[in-house]
Amino acid sequence: MIGYVTLGTNNLERAAAFYDALLGEMGAKRMMDYPTFIMWATKPGAAGLCAIKPHDGKPATVGNGVMVALMAGSKEQVDALYNKAIQLGGTDEGKPGPRGDGFYAAYFRDLDGNKLNFFFMG
Repeated sequence: MIGYVTLGTNNLERAAAFYDALLGEMGAKRMMDYPTFIMWATKPGAAGLCAIKPHDGKPATVGNGVMVALMAGSKEQVDALYNKAIQLGGTDEGKPGPRGDGFYAAYFRDLDGNKLNFFFMG
């Protein structure tokens, strides 16, 4: 149902380096690369994540209550991806662990303050 998610950035070059390294751990690569936005996905036509400089030219800001959840293949992958995000300069919003029946997740903010999580169901 969701085709892609966009996250605003005030520094596309910095965001690109962060997401190249982080999403590369999931097998994602750049599918679109333009001066104002970049899109990563695991294969052409798959759901993706974009970093974008706002079209209106105003500074990018984070949305209160907005979060992007990225599906991982295992609890171990959640742990590894969370650790990679923190290593790349992301900030902790909730260490990896169980969050209810069969739901395992870790929460972090990217370099622009956007909130994301990696999760595994099972």
